Amino acid sequence: MKYAFTLCLVTVCITFVSAQPKTTYQHINRKGRWYVYWGWNWSDYTKSDITFEGEDYHFTLQQVVARDSPSNFTLEKYFGVRHFSIPQFNFRLGYCLSSHWDISFGMDHMKYVVVQNQETQIDGYIDHENSSYNGEYTAENIVLSEDFLQFEHTDGLNYENIEARYSARFVDLNKITFNYTAGVGIGMMLPKTNTILLDMPRHDDYHLSGYGIGGIIGVNVLFFDHFFMQAELKSGVINMPDIRTTFDPGDRAHQQFVFLQRNIVFGAVFGFGRSPRDKTIIE
Repeated sequence: MKYAFTLCLVTVCITFVSAQPKTTYQHINRKGRWYVYWGWNWSDYTKSDITFEGEDYHFTLQQVVARDSPSNFTLEKYFGVRHFSIPQFNFRLGYCLSSHWDISFGMDHMKYVVVQNQETQIDGYIDHENSSYNGEYTAENIVLSEDFLQFEHTDGLNYENIEARYSARFVDLNKITFNYTAGVGIGMMLPKTNTILLDMPRHDDYHLSGYGIGGIIGVNVLFFDHFFMQAELKSGVINMPDIRTTFDPGDRAHQQFVFLQRNIVFGAVFGFGRSPRDKTIIE
């Protein structure tokens, strides 16, 4: 289903953009208007090498598999005032610089969970308080059991970012318009990383750990010039060289991976008295 969603979205964008003739219509003047949206994401991550280092250990786990953790759907969890931030969500506030370009700030709240009990390879050494895992390793297989490592960014993998986007219409039905959007963005990673390493006490706190950069394409359906729903594909690279893992401030981890989001969002456009259709142009 997730690959079908991706293929359909890309196909719709390309087909409608290339097929529309040049026409004269009443233009939606977006300049000076604002928009806000809220929605949810389902995410995938590439395998990544994760390096853990501290006073008595330094090792790298190769090609670690992780998954997202979307919440089971309930009205209370997704729409309730007390629980709306629990699911994987996307929030964005934007300002339209012109009829086509906008700049926005947003938060992508993803969740990243290392799959437990997977087998991977380890390089490095461990010499930690008579641990059963003490030793030197060179491309040796190891199982990520609970007494060795539990590692996740589940509250969450928070990507605070700014984006520049270009948008344009491909179908205008007067009260309903279909639009495409594409853009790029950059931001910082502020994960709340939940870690149990080598049976040390669980550490779970927010920490500015790195940065992300990515791009987005989407299809937008705008109703009555003010309300919209939007399907998005968003992908990029996350690099976190400074992840907190234990209560010892010297203990760190670092990793880098590619993410892919599939988003469904709902929002509104507002202009503080501006008329959205106030000039006729030819496109």
